[in-house]
Amino acid sequence: MRVPVVGDQPRFAHPDDAGADLTAAERTILPPGARAVVPTGVRIALPSGTVGLVVPRSGLAAKHGITLVNSPGTIDAGYRGELKVIVLNTDAAQTYTIEAGDRIAQLIVIPIPPVEFVPVGELSESERGEAGFGSTGYTTTKEASDGAA
Repeated sequence: MRVPVVGDQPRFAHPDDAGADLTAAERTILPPGARAVVPTGVRIALPSGTVGLVVPRSGLAAKHGITLVNSPGTIDAGYRGELKVIVLNTDAAQTYTIEAGDRIAQLIVIPIPPVEFVPVGELSESERGEAGFGSTGYTTTKEASDGAA
């Protein structure tokens, strides 16, 4: 799939990577608990029938507590503006500085099927039903021995 790009082209670090790196276009200082909208200087034209998902970089999250507020960020195929990344410093004590050119997020482009929402009176049954948040538990070993689900 070819995606036209204006600005610094997103790059894959390895041939089989799903996400292409997005880099910061300017220096941004993030005090503990702060968030900022960081420009990338990149504009793209996604093909119709695709979506771009902006996701965090695992190394930034694990080493520095830097994540994205609205992850994944959604880029619709019709959007032509600059890609910007909403970053958050989750570290309670350390300021983090993003330098221009630093890799701050990844862009994943995937196909999406056309969707039509159809009104119905009732939904079909499923094994999960209406069980919501946390309904499957959080661990496997302790809950299995407690008989919890």
